[in-house]
Amino acid sequence: MDAVRLFARHQQPLDPATQVPEETVCSRRYRPRQPHIYNDTEIGALLVATDTLSPLFTAAVWRTLIGLLAATGMRPGEACRIGVDDVDLDNAVIQILNTKFGKSRLVFLHPTTVTNLRHYLQVRLDHVPATTRACPMLLLNSRHTALDPNKLAVTFRKILAEAGITTIVGVRAPRLYDLRHTFAVATMLGWYDQDVDVQARLPLLSTWLGHVDPASTYWYLHAVPDLLAHAARRLETRDAAAGVQS
Repeated sequence: MDAVRLFARHQQPLDPATQVPEETVCSRRYRPRQPHIYNDTEIGALLVATDTLSPLFTAAVWRTLIGLLAATGMRPGEACRIGVDDVDLDNAVIQILNTKFGKSRLVFLHPTTVTNLRHYLQVRLDHVPATTRACPMLLLNSRHTALDPNKLAVTFRKILAEAGITTIVGVRAPRLYDLRHTFAVATMLGWYDQDVDVQARLPLLSTWLGHVDPASTYWYLHAVPDLLAHAARRLETRDAAAGVQS
């Protein structure tokens, strides 16, 4: 039934009369949760909403955290474990060490991200005493110790509310982790708009995100309607061209 549902979802944008079997029919014990894909307006609202946090250093930390997640697609836990020495702004790169599955990787930064990180590092220097016992992590809490990834949800709920991003009844509330999903989806949509071979580039995105293999990244194709519609249109165009040639 998983295969039938997947095929039906691909077919539905081409033929709206296609029926997709309910998830309750022969459902699996585990199903990935539907991610919330933030649009540009929502991401901007989240960044603005961090200004309401206090003290001011906390606001700067959260603005940097949300910006990093949106711009790089890294996991929140990875961002919390970045050390100041892991950030090389001269070469616009961050090294992420010993993350999920024991993997390490490099994440390259957009010039605007570099600019914002330089500003944050100056704010951090002004607020955190430069002693030999100072915490070496990049992102710190109000006590100047490392952010705890297990305690991010409470503050993020406040930011969501301030940004006016409400939860639809019966739908899971947007998460900080969904910024990672948003990055992946935006990247793939960009490839579709550029008319490049998304299938061939998936391994590149998988490496960037730190996935074990492209199969983990491929999940986005059937989890997000916009990507599904792009894939369906690509398939329809290819099949039409093949029909003309034959």
